[in-house]
Amino acid sequence: MFSRCSGGFHLSLSQSQSPLPPNSLTELTEDERMLQASIRRFAAEEVSPLVRSMDEEQQFAPGLIAKLADLGLMGIEVPEELGGAGGSFFDAILAVEALSEVDASVGLVVDIQNTLSVNSFRRWGTEAQKQAWLPRLAGGMICSYALSEAGSGSDAFAMETRATRTPTGYKLSGRKLWISNAREAGVFLVFANLHPQAGYRGITAFIVPAEAAGLTVGRKEDKLGIRASSTCEVLFDSCEVPADCLFGEEGKGYKIAIEVLNEGRIGIGAQMLGLAQGAWNHAARYAQQRKQFGKAIVEFQAVQFVLAEMATEIAAARLMVYNAARRKDAGLSYVTEAAMTKYFVSQIAERVASQCVEVFGGNGYVRDYPAEKYFRDAKIGKIYEGTSNMQLMTIAKQLLSEPVKV
Repeated sequence: MFSRCSGGFHLSLSQSQSPLPPNSLTELTEDERMLQASIRRFAAEEVSPLVRSMDEEQQFAPGLIAKLADLGLMGIEVPEELGGAGGSFFDAILAVEALSEVDASVGLVVDIQNTLSVNSFRRWGTEAQKQAWLPRLAGGMICSYALSEAGSGSDAFAMETRATRTPTGYKLSGRKLWISNAREAGVFLVFANLHPQAGYRGITAFIVPAEAAGLTVGRKEDKLGIRASSTCEVLFDSCEVPADCLFGEEGKGYKIAIEVLNEGRIGIGAQMLGLAQGAWNHAARYAQQRKQFGKAIVEFQAVQFVLAEMATEIAAARLMVYNAARRKDAGLSYVTEAAMTKYFVSQIAERVASQCVEVFGGNGYVRDYPAEKYFRDAKIGKIYEGTSNMQLMTIAKQLLSEPVKV
């Protein structure tokens, strides 16, 4: 777990913990409780004072990513021999949840780094690619996932970015949009169609260092929420990469994207869960302090009922997130559970954040208080890494793939 040392916190994760908890989905092992408490302490001490300025300046505070890496949070599942924490997927989910209670943007960068990028390299990278890149990712180099394009939102594989073979490797040309953490990235996983005539079966993945000639990080979006995390267009103008930058097999990029995004949906669920918990914490604290008609507003039954309803929905959301993550670690099927988790928890986060604003009243509508930021940050949960409608399509497809037994 984390322990306080002269340099701050340090992460050491147990390899012996069971993938399933002793009694219930939300019951954590002793190691997991220590991990969660330590990350929450770090978030309170190191992240909380920076939240407002990072939101206003639309960038991470200098040195924050390095601190996350020093704690082991940028390579939670990276093996210890490669410089990582050697933890589990569930450990990563706990980290994302705990950080997102304070700032969803910080939770997001840890989420993408672990559930998308590190997982991709661990599962599909060659041994040489793992040796070359996993230590860098664990050390704080951000890997950005370049999949989305202007014409391929929910239809992620209707992409126009093209790859062609060269005598020494491949050449990429095209334009990606909505790429998270692109401005901070040191390397990109890029999806391009090598064989357009084959449709989605021509899609191939490539490792592209940020300094590659022909790669340009373009316009940064001015977003409603999660503003500290950059979202940019990424341009490829005859960007050449050597043959060893091929990631996985030619024509199997769609498989990589689909399988990793299934895991990523659990990560977004954890982010939204943490956001909802953070919003509830602020609402409850404010209700205990705010006085009207001579007493704290938490003494009014109407406010008590709102807080109780919020807490009940958060508890249900936590069951879904933890269940999906536990199933993934246990090697069980989790596609349906991941889609249900993202769909349900993103709704809960938006509703809880909205109720948080209402508990604050007029103060909830101004930036002097934290409620409005939670509300702004929550909206993206229904949109990225698969919209709510796409999750419903996945759920229906999984459930109705065989005749329903009566």
